[in-house]
Amino acid sequence: MLNIPGLIAIIVFYVLILLVGLWASRKSKSTEANPDSEDVMLAGRNIGVIVGIFTMTATWVGGGYINGTAEIIVSSGLVWCQAPIGYALSLVFGGVFFANKMRTEGYVTMLDPFQQKYGERMGGLLFIPALLGEVFWSAAILSALGATLSVIIDLNNTTAVIVSAIIAIVYTLFGGLYSVAYTDVVQLFCILVGLWLSVPFAMTHEAVTPISETLPQWIGHLDSKLTGIYMDYGLLLIFGGIPWQVYFQRVLSCKSAVRAQLLSYVAAFGCIIMAIPAIFIGAVAKSTDWNQTDYRLTGQPIPLDPDNYKLVLPMVLQYLCPTAVSFVGLGAVSAAVMSSADSSVLSASAMFARNIYKLIFRQKASEREIIWIMRAAIFGVGALATVMGITIQSIYGLWALCADLVYVILFPQLVTVIYLKGCNTYGSLAGYIIGLFFRLGGGEPLISLPPFILYPFYNETDGQLFPFRTLSMIFSFLTIIGVSYPLKYVFENGKLPRRYDVFRCIVNIPEETIALKDTCGEMISMSAKGKSPNGEINPALKFSKEDLLDEDSSPSPMNMSPTHQPLEPGPKAAEANKVSSL
Repeated sequence: MLNIPGLIAIIVFYVLILLVGLWASRKSKSTEANPDSEDVMLAGRNIGVIVGIFTMTATWVGGGYINGTAEIIVSSGLVWCQAPIGYALSLVFGGVFFANKMRTEGYVTMLDPFQQKYGERMGGLLFIPALLGEVFWSAAILSALGATLSVIIDLNNTTAVIVSAIIAIVYTLFGGLYSVAYTDVVQLFCILVGLWLSVPFAMTHEAVTPISETLPQWIGHLDSKLTGIYMDYGLLLIFGGIPWQVYFQRVLSCKSAVRAQLLSYVAAFGCIIMAIPAIFIGAVAKSTDWNQTDYRLTGQPIPLDPDNYKLVLPMVLQYLCPTAVSFVGLGAVSAAVMSSADSSVLSASAMFARNIYKLIFRQKASEREIIWIMRAAIFGVGALATVMGITIQSIYGLWALCADLVYVILFPQLVTVIYLKGCNTYGSLAGYIIGLFFRLGGGEPLISLPPFILYPFYNETDGQLFPFRTLSMIFSFLTIIGVSYPLKYVFENGKLPRRYDVFRCIVNIPEETIALKDTCGEMISMSAKGKSPNGEINPALKFSKEDLLDEDSSPSPMNMSPTHQPLEPGPKAAEANKVSSL
């Protein structure tokens, strides 16, 4: 039976979030008369410290984070709860090694450095795992929210998912990152208050054995034969948590590179703090005799069926807390989901509008056109995630596979494009293929993908016990280097004729990739380097073909964007190389 007080509580919360999102949209400097796509995508690079800390923390503290933390405590124990530490370290490493460099360059999206160096087509290829990760993540958490609402207020799953998605899409549609960032403040506050408020009530329920007495049960243990898997997932969380547009969107929206690093470090601490109440809730669920609660009236098996582990957090709120407290906790869960869904939808839409639509198909698209394409993409990505969240049962498996692909494919690509200037399109494409091959070769039980590569220690019962994800990532990284540098050497030293540089990225560089045209000026974001006070591209950045090239070339099918590769000898080649390195 539908819980009317609970429904009213969730409506009030949703209205609050919507109003905050619409209010925040008024801060945008982009208007119909003076459109500015960068302002919508990055909030004018003017996110304040407090708002920045909240929205950076909300990058990872979402519905999957708090629900998943409670779930893993019940299913496997605290020793397997790697996400809080893993994601916190990913923010620290992201701040140390990538935030400063990415923000200093003035990029607009995570894919910008790839398209500048490897070309629009290769950047478009790298967009695929980035897009799938964002979409499947949004779908998974929307699906989890529907299940949560159905437990606490008996609301139809489909209705819950659709309404939640519409609210998140509406304010994101109008306000871009401004709305997402400011609603993150409200949502993160609701998560903190809602979960901490429920903990003491849950721990003191008569059906709960004190968690200090059940310590071995919820702490869990690590079987020695699973050490490889444990290491694999730990490294995936740490380094696979870096190359996500939701993270770099916050980094690139900061006023300065130093502030981007600071927010990363503070958010890492925030991730740990926000996980603590979820850990307590998981421990309480593990220590509960569910026969002494109203859960026994649902007809579900006791002890808990593994299929219900994902619902332990809403079950604790529903059956171990007073009604009013459970409604507040429900607001926390809803807030966590929406803080993740809106970020993912905006991130995927921004990459599509800028890196796919503009830089591949419509390089001369106006600012107004880009904004409308991004709005259409927000609606499209949100609708796709909603449909998948309702209809597909293996969403988590799909997202898990995409998270693996982000780690295996995008992480080594990000490291090499930022730190190894000698890498090129050939190496990037080869690394992409090799990483994908070895990762898929390991199989994925969650989506019934059988392995066709049996790594060491494999057996039919436990599956892959070797850290093959990390091995695949290393293979991808070594392939990028192993293909890029030898080809760079043989082409630059005349071992191979220039005409064999079919991707036009080492020596056979076409006119379009050398001249720093308007697209390149936009690539380094019109607030970065080389700008005159009136906003025009600095003439010093423009070079003629004769200054930079020894001969003409035709456009390349893979590389048609400004490149950071060494230029052919010319009177201004050295100066141009300095500029392109910016």
